[in-house]
Amino acid sequence: MRQITTQSLDLADAIPFLGHLPPWAETLLGLALLGMASWIANFIVKHIVLRIVTRWLPHDDLTPLPVASRLANIVPALIVSSGIVLVPNLPPAVVTLVSNVVAASIILFVAMAISKALGLGNEIYEHRPDAASRPIKGYIQLLKIVLYAGAAILIVAALMDQSPLLLLSGLGAMAAVLLLVFKDTILSLVASVQLTSNDMIRVGDWIEMPALGADGDVIDIALHTIKVQNWDKTISTIPTHRLISESFKNWRGMSESGGRRIKRSLFLDQNGVRFLTAEEKRKLRRFQLLDAYLGRKQEELGEWNAALEKAGRDPINERNVTNIGTFRAYMVEYLRAHAQVAQGMTLMVRQLDPTPQGLPIEIYCFTSTTAWTAYEDIQSDLFDHMLAILPEFGLRPFQQPSGLDLQRAFAA
Repeated sequence: MRQITTQSLDLADAIPFLGHLPPWAETLLGLALLGMASWIANFIVKHIVLRIVTRWLPHDDLTPLPVASRLANIVPALIVSSGIVLVPNLPPAVVTLVSNVVAASIILFVAMAISKALGLGNEIYEHRPDAASRPIKGYIQLLKIVLYAGAAILIVAALMDQSPLLLLSGLGAMAAVLLLVFKDTILSLVASVQLTSNDMIRVGDWIEMPALGADGDVIDIALHTIKVQNWDKTISTIPTHRLISESFKNWRGMSESGGRRIKRSLFLDQNGVRFLTAEEKRKLRRFQLLDAYLGRKQEELGEWNAALEKAGRDPINERNVTNIGTFRAYMVEYLRAHAQVAQGMTLMVRQLDPTPQGLPIEIYCFTSTTAWTAYEDIQSDLFDHMLAILPEFGLRPFQQPSGLDLQRAFAA
């Protein structure tokens, strides 16, 4: 045990009137002076020195100021470590305890500063053009784990006033037993660190993990388990390490974006697809949403067909407007005019590959809300309108023949 004496280092020698005070008053006054000195040093470093240094640093997210802020905590700690031996009438055990605690604090401050510096280095590296293809975040995280593991050993050694080598020799003998007994705890601890550091999951997130039957909101995150309240109000309990070893879907990005995707198809009877006649085009011009489209198409196709006619080509080569293409154009304009459809996100109405069940016309857009009930209402309203407007374009939806259809066919 390190021995610290206060006989030769006494504030009474430096301040004469201390010798006329009771011992307990000398101790309290010495502690007060030491606390004031450390507070003044902390104020000078953080509120004067760092502000002066800040003026010379670049004003962006890559400034090393957070590293300096953590190192600034070392100054008052060093004052306490050096000044505790000057306080009169303190027992040697108390002086040793305070010195050990301060030494452990300094180790922690240095480790936090190095960790912040590693994070800053990773942020600087991510601004490089090749950072996306060659990330170093995993290596930085490994260095941080090694850093904090070494800092923990040094802190324990400082608190116990023992050599770190003695602790390392003891840990080597216990490593196998610890790994065997606390295997699940170690796996969960590592998984928790990864989940937290990568911000993969939070309380309130909607996650989906079909392999474990989980589909709902996260209500609790513990060391060993994560609880998910499913939409049917049941509770699924997931081992924490399974979220690292297996894949899951987190819907937080959808919630934060402010829009939820609609991706649904309406199957049309392909027998109804045809060119529009001049009379049908005239009637469709009544739709305000189609007026500009049909006018633009008439001008485009007019120029094309005029060139063919001038070249003496057969009229079969002429281009014309189809009812299904006009219907798609109408739905695009309808979505763009819809107040509850997000206009800043992907928006399109596309035709998919034909199937035996009909020709799929898919709506791909995002609602302006992520609330489940409102989302379903908006989606249903859009397809209600699609089904109702189809006859105006000479189209009809496709569905498998039912018994009533067969009965009508035989009756005819």
